[in-house]
Amino acid sequence: MINELIAQAPKALLHDHLDGGLRAATVIELADEYGYRKLPTHDVVELGSWFNRGAKRNDLVLYLETFAHTVGVMQHRDAIERVAYECAVDLAADGVVYAEVRFAPELNTEAGLTLDEVVAAVLEGFARGAAGTGLTIYLICCAMRTAARSLEIAELAVRWRDQGVVGFDIAGAEAGYPPTRHLDAFQYVQRENFHSTIHAGEAFGLPSIWEAVQWCGAERLGHGVRIVDDITGPEGNETLGRLATYVRDRRIPLELCPTSNVGTGICASIAEHPIGMLRRLRFRVTLNTDNRLMSDTSMSQEMTQLADAFGWGLDDFEWVTINALKSAFAPFPERLKIINEQIKPGYASLRSGSSVQR
Repeated sequence: MINELIAQAPKALLHDHLDGGLRAATVIELADEYGYRKLPTHDVVELGSWFNRGAKRNDLVLYLETFAHTVGVMQHRDAIERVAYECAVDLAADGVVYAEVRFAPELNTEAGLTLDEVVAAVLEGFARGAAGTGLTIYLICCAMRTAARSLEIAELAVRWRDQGVVGFDIAGAEAGYPPTRHLDAFQYVQRENFHSTIHAGEAFGLPSIWEAVQWCGAERLGHGVRIVDDITGPEGNETLGRLATYVRDRRIPLELCPTSNVGTGICASIAEHPIGMLRRLRFRVTLNTDNRLMSDTSMSQEMTQLADAFGWGLDDFEWVTINALKSAFAPFPERLKIINEQIKPGYASLRSGSSVQR
């Protein structure tokens, strides 16, 4: 019964990569249309399985290799617009009412598009895909932490802040590429009164989280799951270190992505994922998909797995969904409206229509 309720539940998503969420069929069609010749197969089922196998190699750097193909077919305006359109359609179909989707525009300019043309195409696709649905969708611009264009991408994000871009991030291989390498970009974002979330505490531990928060001013932590390295003691009697205490006390949101974390080797199974402990300890937990194609997942799938692993029910899912809206980069009145007009009524309706709850 909980699975049926999950399918209908309103959802909010803060950490989802545009180039990690393509439909496998679309990858093949765009490859054929634009002459991309490097796909491992042109069979839809086999390609979907190939991406999923590639995401289960217990290593973030190896996981990231699969993106060469999705980025490879996203080098033309119409292709990018289609991917963004389908992203919005798919999220709305999964019951998502609020989403912030991120990508790195610098990776989509190989065929001659400018950074602004790339962003414009994504926003046009989002608008078309969300039209007539209950979905509000925004864009976060990522800079590649292994490159040196972060200030340029931060300026791009701020330039489009009134057209649908709500934040700035850095993404890519974490170990060896600390957030402070891009300190000038984050300081620029802060001076512009703009928003930032930083991939930190995924493949690298506490120093990455500390730099993201204390040096770069991250408002949210992309993943942030390694904050558990600063939590010790037996279940029910945990002791938080100074950084974990700071993150919890300041209500710094954790953009947790359980299925993705299993794939990159952070934990062995959903049942062993720290999200259960972090929710119990009342961190600002949010639930996310990360890369829907690579992880073969959706928000409904993430919720279903947590219901199975931890016995989560509607109260838990409403809590993480409201957490996401509290932590979102949209203007406060808009966030409040979505909470009061979509999320709370949606969960109230599910409760009134069902006598079965975990």
